[in-house]
Amino acid sequence: MSRATLGWIVLGWVGYALLPWYGFDRSAAPNFASYIGGSGLAHGLKGAWWLLPVLSPLLMSLRPALLPPRNGNSTWLIASGILGLGLIVLQGFSIGLNGWTLDALRSLTGGTGPSQGGMGYGAALTSIAFLIILCHGLAARGWCRGDAFVTSSIGTVVALITVFVFFPVTTILASAFADNAGNFAPLEFVTKFMDRSIWGLDCLSSDLRCGVAWNTLFLGLLVGVGTTALGLAFALIATRTAFRYKKLLRVMSVLPIITPPFVIGLALILIFGRSGALSSVLWEWFGIPRSRWIYGLPGIFIAQLLAFTPIAFLVLIGVVQGISPTLEEASQTLRAKSWTTFVTVTLPLMRPGLANAFLLGFVESLADFGNPLVLGGNFEVLSTKIFFAVVGAQQDQGRAAVLSIILLAFTLGAFWLQHAWLGKKVYTTVTGKGDAGIPLPLPRRVALASYFTAIPWALFTVAVYVIILIGAFVRSMGRDYTPTLEHFLTAFRVERAERGLFFSGSAWDSFFATVKVAALAAPLTAAIGLLTAYLLTRQRFSGQRAFEFGTLLSFAIPGTVVGVSYILAFNVPPIEITGTGFVLVMCFVFRNMPVGVRSGIATLSQIDKSLDEASLTLGARSATTMRRVVLPLLRPAIVAALVYSFVRAMTAVSAVIFLVTAEYNMATTYIVGRVEAGEFGLAIAYSTVLIVVMLFAILAIQVVVGERRLGRRAASPSPSPVAVQAIP
Repeated sequence: MSRATLGWIVLGWVGYALLPWYGFDRSAAPNFASYIGGSGLAHGLKGAWWLLPVLSPLLMSLRPALLPPRNGNSTWLIASGILGLGLIVLQGFSIGLNGWTLDALRSLTGGTGPSQGGMGYGAALTSIAFLIILCHGLAARGWCRGDAFVTSSIGTVVALITVFVFFPVTTILASAFADNAGNFAPLEFVTKFMDRSIWGLDCLSSDLRCGVAWNTLFLGLLVGVGTTALGLAFALIATRTAFRYKKLLRVMSVLPIITPPFVIGLALILIFGRSGALSSVLWEWFGIPRSRWIYGLPGIFIAQLLAFTPIAFLVLIGVVQGISPTLEEASQTLRAKSWTTFVTVTLPLMRPGLANAFLLGFVESLADFGNPLVLGGNFEVLSTKIFFAVVGAQQDQGRAAVLSIILLAFTLGAFWLQHAWLGKKVYTTVTGKGDAGIPLPLPRRVALASYFTAIPWALFTVAVYVIILIGAFVRSMGRDYTPTLEHFLTAFRVERAERGLFFSGSAWDSFFATVKVAALAAPLTAAIGLLTAYLLTRQRFSGQRAFEFGTLLSFAIPGTVVGVSYILAFNVPPIEITGTGFVLVMCFVFRNMPVGVRSGIATLSQIDKSLDEASLTLGARSATTMRRVVLPLLRPAIVAALVYSFVRAMTAVSAVIFLVTAEYNMATTYIVGRVEAGEFGLAIAYSTVLIVVMLFAILAIQVVVGERRLGRRAASPSPSPVAVQAIP
């Protein structure tokens, strides 16, 4: 038996015999004696008989350690892990706060039965120990080439996705097949699913109003294509040109991702609305009538392009950097023109990045809630329909679940099409061989297209943020432009008191809570996401396709549904964590994890597996290979995952609006409250501070992680938009 296996067995005993089995409240056990008194073993001896059977698998796990090594040791470990997990899950879901949770058990025992609270530190540690013991037993049987690190990683990720994705999602989706009384009613599902407001095609008539499903699908396709094109233009300029202001252009491309919700929508209204700055200029100077064109499909499309282009850019920049110049030089040696080389060599090697960037843009558009809420007008999409079905006058949880299933179907379709387009082709460009070639300059038409696409969009982004900045320093945007710092002082006032500084501003509590939760969620999101990407690209195991789709599941469902599902799933035993900071961290981790997964897959698709195999051949273990070989080559994906997860944890609103508490009141809920109260200046001022904080955080992440070094020379200057030279 390995030391690692023995260590997990010891941790299983510690969780069962020494740590409190129930509750995550630290004040409930102020000293060590209280911890032992609240352990699972102590509860079992004091009358909680349903906890005593857990002793059996713990004793079974000791057999391989106490007896000489035998071929059957792996069987004992597997049996111990399965039995231990099964017993904990069975007793946890069978007994709740009010006794038996199943009517069959109540009828069988003739009473309500015993009661228990939610699992605590002891139950969590014991469950994790049983899971790892099971994975080590499977490795001893030869699973995944006998690599305990790989089997444990797969088991851990599967368990986490099951608990924090499948369990809450299935909890709310089950209501799609139930009536208002909670009884099973499949006809209710059919009626709600076939509703004309969902699938109607009145848009083909003079009414021009399609069903909400078609609206959502059409918008998602537009945003997916638009964000991928813009992200590619920014990535090509940043990596393949000598553009003088590429660093500034790179900042402008990422800036929208760090903007809190509703702010971009408000800025677009202040520019293009009936009383907006541009609308006023067009009316006064050219006599063009004011209109409401910004409300509807055009406004949502522009806002989502601003919000989601950075995701495509973060995914594509690593892919463009990873393309081997040697392949392009080989094409040029064979006298292919620069345009031919770009179309036949460079662009096909970008396929994994393009496919993943489109998929993320499409899914983000489907799940977006803030922009359609502000700019939707009469253009309805599924995310807002779900929100109003949950919290509106309807309060129809079943209808919200049906609409969520439709969103899942769209996501599954996009996921399948992406795999079909990529096929089984190989896109490896980073190998163990030396590669010091110079990336070819972009073809003239590609360079011009990139410049004429990215630069105007960057200028438009600057205009949007100028409006946001002005709104933070004037009394009332659109009415009173008197300069003032009142909004900042109201939110972030600091006073000197007897015991030091006193943070008296109204926004400080939410600000500190938000930074704390985001700082915890970001590294966890990146670690789990990139580990999942490594398993999907470097390992082969049964159920791998379903496993990959499971990583996208929480990303596809609107945040409002995720928030409600977490309340339904984690407000009662066995996992009772609502009202804690932990539930917010887990919500962010598994809500944002797909970006790390897709970015990691796109980058790993370019790295030759022979690098891993060479490390393993030289005697390194999988964990060492992952740390010393793979991770340094994954730096673009690490930056993308860390930046995105930190920023989204700082700016998310729909997923946490139902989960915040007085202790953990997130910044976005504070901003929403100010918007609802009509205090736009205070909301924009708070958003401005968050933007500055996130900019510093992004710079810090890039400095700490660093850039990937592939031993290549810098790109030669490419044609500028002013003086374009012909490329032979």
